[in-house]
Amino acid sequence: MISSGSPARASISAPVPAGTSSRYSDNQMNESLPPPQSVVVEDSCQSQNIFDDKKGGPLAKIEALQIKFLCLVRRLGLSSENLVVAQVLYRLQLASLIRAGESDVKRVGHKTDKARAIAAAQEGDGQADLDFSFKILVLGKTGVGKSATINSIFDQSKAATDAFRPATKHIQEVVGTVSGIKITFIDTPGLLPSCSNQRQNRKMMLSVKRYIKKSPPDIVLYFERLDVINMGYSDFPLLKLITDVLGSAIWFNTILVMTHCSSALPEGSDGYPVSYEGFVTRCTSLVQHYIHQAVSDTRLENPILLVENHSSCKTNMKGEKVLPNGQVWWSQFMLLCASTKVLGDANALLKFQDSIHIGQTGTRLPSLPHLLSSLLQPRSLFTSSGSDGDVDGILDTDDDDDYDQLPPIRILTKAQFERLTNAQKNDYLDELDYRETLYLKKQLKEELRRRRNSMLSKDELSPNDDNFENETSPEAVPLPDMTIPLSFDSDFPVYRYRCLLSNDRWLARPVLDSQGWDHDVGFDGINVETSVDVKQNLHASVVGQMSKDKHDFRIQSECAAAYVNQEGPSVYAGIDIQTSGRDLVCTIRGDTKLRNLKHNMTGCGFSLTSFGNKYFIGAKLEDSVSVGKRLKIVLNAGRIGGNSKAAYGGSLEATLRGKDYPVRDDKIGLAMTVLNFDKETVLGGSIQSDFRPRRGTKMSVNANLNSRRMGQVSIRTNSSEHFEIALIILVPIVRALFRGRRAVEDSSIRREMEG
Repeated sequence: MISSGSPARASISAPVPAGTSSRYSDNQMNESLPPPQSVVVEDSCQSQNIFDDKKGGPLAKIEALQIKFLCLVRRLGLSSENLVVAQVLYRLQLASLIRAGESDVKRVGHKTDKARAIAAAQEGDGQADLDFSFKILVLGKTGVGKSATINSIFDQSKAATDAFRPATKHIQEVVGTVSGIKITFIDTPGLLPSCSNQRQNRKMMLSVKRYIKKSPPDIVLYFERLDVINMGYSDFPLLKLITDVLGSAIWFNTILVMTHCSSALPEGSDGYPVSYEGFVTRCTSLVQHYIHQAVSDTRLENPILLVENHSSCKTNMKGEKVLPNGQVWWSQFMLLCASTKVLGDANALLKFQDSIHIGQTGTRLPSLPHLLSSLLQPRSLFTSSGSDGDVDGILDTDDDDDYDQLPPIRILTKAQFERLTNAQKNDYLDELDYRETLYLKKQLKEELRRRRNSMLSKDELSPNDDNFENETSPEAVPLPDMTIPLSFDSDFPVYRYRCLLSNDRWLARPVLDSQGWDHDVGFDGINVETSVDVKQNLHASVVGQMSKDKHDFRIQSECAAAYVNQEGPSVYAGIDIQTSGRDLVCTIRGDTKLRNLKHNMTGCGFSLTSFGNKYFIGAKLEDSVSVGKRLKIVLNAGRIGGNSKAAYGGSLEATLRGKDYPVRDDKIGLAMTVLNFDKETVLGGSIQSDFRPRRGTKMSVNANLNSRRMGQVSIRTNSSEHFEIALIILVPIVRALFRGRRAVEDSSIRREMEG
């Protein structure tokens, strides 16, 4: 690899003088060196052959490349001691040494001075057109100044511009010659704001992808306006869309172009305008941060180009536009593009593309916010009976069972039910639903009493106790065996089976793959579960799932043990093992809860996650308060860190349960969360509601929103009514009608504007 600041495995970095910035400096042109080059879109881009010596080897072609680069530097009026120029030459020489044989080492060591002399001689004879060209792909939102920048580079109007509406309607090439170098711009229509135009943007990016497969670019320019970037800026959905469509490698040879760089500076907290250097650094770092998130790699560093196209921009004696920091942005543009092109061609000649990787690889690190969210998730101390402490508190009552006090009811046949009026049918069904709720409550209370008595010792509960006779389990009556066919491929689908149930505690069942190729149903894995009461207060459970296809093997298992003490502390410990790509992730966690008051429970926990040779340690505190039997408030906070990074977070949750909980899982919950990671704090809120709008229908509504203006709304419903199930088809129909109406309105507005 011949470039630094990149996500390559083996990168060769040039030394940077002390006291200088790799992104911005007053005395130098932009100190950022273009990142390493690679295939631009999924191995679709290949560097153009710019060499005259067809018979020479790679080292001879690298020498010719150096000469042309130095000729361009002299034409731009820059010194070969410029930091960007020096880094490019250093990396070319270092890469040549890596590929050179023993007989060519001395030749490589002296070729830089020779290239400087040849370039000086060629430029001294006159400025002829160089056999050097580059093709540039232009991307960015509408109105950021893409076409205006193209016109400024050629110093003539080659692309249409409009200050009030998009000027570029379709993808087009703009070709011209600057300082003897042929430049081809692939000008694309502007992308729309990402909040509600993902569909149109995706369609545009797919057309760009098809175009550059036929005509691959050497350089990519991503445009953004410097004067509109603030702390609320978030173009992550748009950057993620570009990454998903064009591939992560698109950012390898991308230059971030910030336009409107001569606009008035905003005021700081003291009421005075902020410094130009600090403002530029803050804005460009924010854009780079979201690019890192889009590619899932923080090692990528893109060079920054500051641009001003307004006619009132200051100029020097040559008529070149000068930025407030004294830079001539036109020569900076030529230098960065030439450096990107040269390094890309060198990578292709010396075959370094295979060593270039970006984004998530086999050794990627897990997301700390995700691990923190998993750590803060409350874990109930379940027993083998499937109940937890919350249910125990709700059902723990001394009141008589209402179900036993109900008068008898006559169960109607289907014919009798059909003869009732609509009002009578509703009353009858409501009465059955009410009785079902009371009966389920009675069963849960009896199960609670049985579990509590089973946890007592024989001395504490004797046969003379009043409840002993009532709590004795009824005698088991075996059911008759069901007749099943002798073949798995029965002609009667209702009798199909995949596993035989036994009387042990292990439950094994297949994992359904709806896209599988199995001739019968389609299974691609197995799921195993078991739960056992080891002792009176000690419970253990094991859950595991394994699936495999032709390429991947996936396993996920969770082993947990819980010691439940009604009067003292309760302890939970578990170990989770799962695969992530070709790596194995192992997490050991533990929780301790103590009921210090009747309606208050305090707890703490820890987690240790192993991922490859990296370890992440987390800790949390939790406190919950039950207000009555329906309202529960949970407050927790935690920290997890590893690999020199840490994430902090906490949440406050309030849950209001329905009067028939847990028999009817009706509840509404409000939650507020805060997360601090990588010097960024994100606030979020969510609301979740589960309810029954009517008998036989359940609905779940979930909505969340955070301070980055990202949110989600989901509505799920299930119904046993055939008519309501049929009404679901109206949702995609209405959605399609609204999309068609919006498309018609957009087309009519576009025609009016063009007219």
